[in-house]
Amino acid sequence: MQLIELLNRIPVLEIHGKNDREVSVLVFDSRKVSADSLYIAVKGTVSDGHSFIASSIEKGAKTVVCEELPKDLDENITYIKVKDSSKTLGQLASNFYGNPSEKLKLIGVTGTNGKTSVSTLLFDVFKNLGYNSALLSTVEIRVGDEIIHATHTTPDVITINQILAKAVEEGCEFAFMEVSSHGISQNRTEGLHFKIAGFTNLTHDHLDYHKTFDEYLKTKKRFFDELNDEAIAITNVDDKNGNVMLQNTKAKKRSYALKTIADYHGRTLEIDFNGMLLNFNGKEFWTTLTGKFNVYNLLLVFGIASELGFQQDEILQAISTLKRVSGRFETFRSDGGIFFIVDYAHTPDALENILDSINDIRTKNERLITVFGCGGDRDHSKRPEMGNIATKRSTLAIITSDNPRTEDPAVIIKEIEAGVEPQNFSKYTSIPDRREAIKMAIKFAEPKDIILVAGKGHENYQEINGVKHHFDDKEVINELWKLMSK
Repeated sequence: MQLIELLNRIPVLEIHGKNDREVSVLVFDSRKVSADSLYIAVKGTVSDGHSFIASSIEKGAKTVVCEELPKDLDENITYIKVKDSSKTLGQLASNFYGNPSEKLKLIGVTGTNGKTSVSTLLFDVFKNLGYNSALLSTVEIRVGDEIIHATHTTPDVITINQILAKAVEEGCEFAFMEVSSHGISQNRTEGLHFKIAGFTNLTHDHLDYHKTFDEYLKTKKRFFDELNDEAIAITNVDDKNGNVMLQNTKAKKRSYALKTIADYHGRTLEIDFNGMLLNFNGKEFWTTLTGKFNVYNLLLVFGIASELGFQQDEILQAISTLKRVSGRFETFRSDGGIFFIVDYAHTPDALENILDSINDIRTKNERLITVFGCGGDRDHSKRPEMGNIATKRSTLAIITSDNPRTEDPAVIIKEIEAGVEPQNFSKYTSIPDRREAIKMAIKFAEPKDIILVAGKGHENYQEINGVKHHFDDKEVINELWKLMSK
């Protein structure tokens, strides 16, 4: 692409050198520079891309976008000075790939819990409705039937535009994207045009990155603040932060709720481990998904599809055929009568929601055994809270390792144990080895008992000291059950 075309709608402070260059590729990682690259020097959390301008030029970059010009300018290079390289990167990526988000109906879903589920459920609903769509989530990235490996909650903005351009090429009309607070903070959604933005909830998480809850809230809110007046913002007004998200948005405002008056209102009529009978806006339907949190997820799906112009009866028909998202309240019963649930719950709110959902459904004649841990190198303050929640709401809680990363699992477990109240001391034990913890749960369980293995869900690895070891909770449960039932 010609540089002059690439700079369309981008506020440039200064240009030094020729502006009629051809740009073959956009790069913000100096290690990936090749001939005729445009290198964007971004100030990151770990390193400053400005330090790698010289090495990028040596590798073949002919154009450099930066916030600070080098002292010595090479006359064979074009330097473009901008106010914010990180934001400019998104705008450049969008231009480079032909502004694909303007050619699709792009729907972004943000919040602490439910982002992956809602994005995936939307993709599945629209597939059921007969539409080719794209999905960008933590679990997987898809363009139609093609699966592309996902590495972050929100990929970098160049990759996002590449995927969206592929979706346009493949004839997709819709794209459903999980939008994380990290992605918003790091401008990975910059330059994208969202048709609809959905908000699930906001609870304690990622404070290792955002430092304060207020900062976390402001980051999520920024996603809605930056929507244009042609977009639609739909938020959960049962969550006290739902209306906060709408305060400064130019978008059309819509709401959904179970407890309060809203544009999209839901009620639970019946619920068990096999599914739920629900009523959305006066219409009854059955779903195999279960749990109160899934009522909210489905209600947001219903609201978004309705705002996109689909008839409510056809939406509910498509929803009623949905299957559960991998690692989200996935249930299976052993031939010995023990009921297993695998769920991704790894925040206090998510763990509380899943345990409350199980306790709402069970008869109380069976015991609830919870196996869980907390990730290493992450927010420490949620650990004691999760210890309190698990021991308060379970018959027995087995505290174990999640992804310890570079931390000592024993230290993480001690921090979780610190939140257990004295009256619940007899209701928990600690086993650092996750496999052994699951084994203990199975050994302790009797027919009809429920075992919840929480924290990892769809993940098929355990990260220990920078190395990812294969570990899939569902696989381990099945292996151990077969071994122990012989």
